[in-house]
Amino acid sequence: MTRLAQTEGLTDIQQEILSTVRDFVDKEIIPVATELEHRDEYPSQIVEGLKELGVFGLMIPEEYGGLGESLLTYALTVEEIARGWMSVSGIINTHFIVAYMLKQHGTQEQKDYFLPKMAAGEIRGAFSMSEPALGSDVSAISSKGVRDGDEYVLNGQKMWLTNGGSSTLVAVLCRTDEGHPEGTAPHKSMTTFLVEKEAGFGEVHPGLTIPGKIDKMGYKGVDTTELIMDGLRIPADRVLGGETGRGFYHMMDGVEVGRVNVAARGCGVAQRAFELGVSYAQQRHTFGKPIAQHQAIQFKLAEMATKVEAAHAMMVNAARKKDSGQRNDLEAGMAKYLASEYCKEVVEDAFRIHGGYGFSKEYEIERLYREAPMLLIGEGTAEIQKMIIGRRLLEEYRIQG
Repeated sequence: MTRLAQTEGLTDIQQEILSTVRDFVDKEIIPVATELEHRDEYPSQIVEGLKELGVFGLMIPEEYGGLGESLLTYALTVEEIARGWMSVSGIINTHFIVAYMLKQHGTQEQKDYFLPKMAAGEIRGAFSMSEPALGSDVSAISSKGVRDGDEYVLNGQKMWLTNGGSSTLVAVLCRTDEGHPEGTAPHKSMTTFLVEKEAGFGEVHPGLTIPGKIDKMGYKGVDTTELIMDGLRIPADRVLGGETGRGFYHMMDGVEVGRVNVAARGCGVAQRAFELGVSYAQQRHTFGKPIAQHQAIQFKLAEMATKVEAAHAMMVNAARKKDSGQRNDLEAGMAKYLASEYCKEVVEDAFRIHGGYGFSKEYEIERLYREAPMLLIGEGTAEIQKMIIGRRLLEEYRIQG
């Protein structure tokens, strides 16, 4: 059978990278993922293996020690990793977003200092935008940075940091009123700060505390935390890009490529769910034959495979649009929306095919069933994606006159 979700037009290098990652996933991730997930254990050995493969520097330019690959290559790599265990792809995603923001918007000094270490996996990134009372309303950010000589003093509480404990660099979005008179639009008075810290929990830097991990329904293994700033002092040269008031645009650019990543994760999880469903359907017998020979199950398999293919195609299109230098918020929003919704549906159908055994923790589909809902929320809910898509469509189809 031809494997689902193939991508046309890949170079030999891209195919070699994906083949290497797929082999790593099959040998090093899938056999241990469920056990580690049930223990909520950080996959240190897997992360070290990915560092050796160069995945942490996949899109960082060669001049900084990375592989200099495209967003498409990265997205397809994430798809493969998420097929093995979605939490591992989350560890890489936040690191990648910070590296991308530095590459696109950092000062030369910031690029020279951070990117080589990030490419080697010596510095691992996280980004912090959300707050406890924030939700999807980024303009309501209350964390604040105030200039004090050659430093900024940061105060506030942030929420939902993936890699909050294991990261050593966090891109933090705060409000800065300096140079922005009263009445300035909220999104024009936000700044991204590059905060270095120790890995771990508790007070990881003077004025910076990372409480323990948030206990989650799924998406385990990766640490998700809060971040509390209380008089945290940051050198002024750690303002991303060296200019205040640009943080909202920096973050939105990062989130846009992050949405392609979440779409890729949805594709990977859906692929794995299909593999589990189609395999189980051929092994489980009822009424004297494999359930795969029952028309009702064949209908499910057909629908699942079609959704896997459609989501993959939209994800690839969004990545290629970004790589071409074109605006891709419409395509990224569509890809993220479709892939996350289809992932949920494909996982549920695979769960149904497993019958009662799908409810057992001994079966991998039980883990996927708890992981898929996170994709409906991460990098913007379905409702936020629809708002983005709707606004862009009205721009494109505006009636003249």
